[in-house]
Amino acid sequence: MKKIALALGLLGLTVLANAADPLNGSVWKTIDDKTKQPKAIVKFTEQKNGTLSASIQQVLTPGEEKACSKCEGPYHNKSLRGLKIVHGLKNAGGTSYEDGTILDPASGKTYRLKGQMTDGGKKLELRGFIGIAALGRNQTWIRAE
Repeated sequence: MKKIALALGLLGLTVLANAADPLNGSVWKTIDDKTKQPKAIVKFTEQKNGTLSASIQQVLTPGEEKACSKCEGPYHNKSLRGLKIVHGLKNAGGTSYEDGTILDPASGKTYRLKGQMTDGGKKLELRGFIGIAALGRNQTWIRAE
């Protein structure tokens, strides 16, 4: 009986370990899609509802760390450090993500977001868009070490 209980316990732990989202707790260097330069370090966290969000941990571009002056509502003039730029991102299976939003602090605009981890989890290919995905921009973020 003890062996069965132990086996079921180990199976349960395995299921819980596999259920953990690969983005949760990960840290990424954002790369500007126009300049190809690193912009910030962001960290993903899983919310109580199971979706993922990401907040800026560090701004890498000198002179741009002050505030989100073009942002509206609760983000207006908030410091970029600690600013939550990704909201509601859902795991669509494996390393694919969808149904999120991303805030562009440079423009103050919010876009729909989907993405995919690639290169063995070293890159995060993101697509921000309005309406349909064909009308948007791509960014590749690099996992921070």
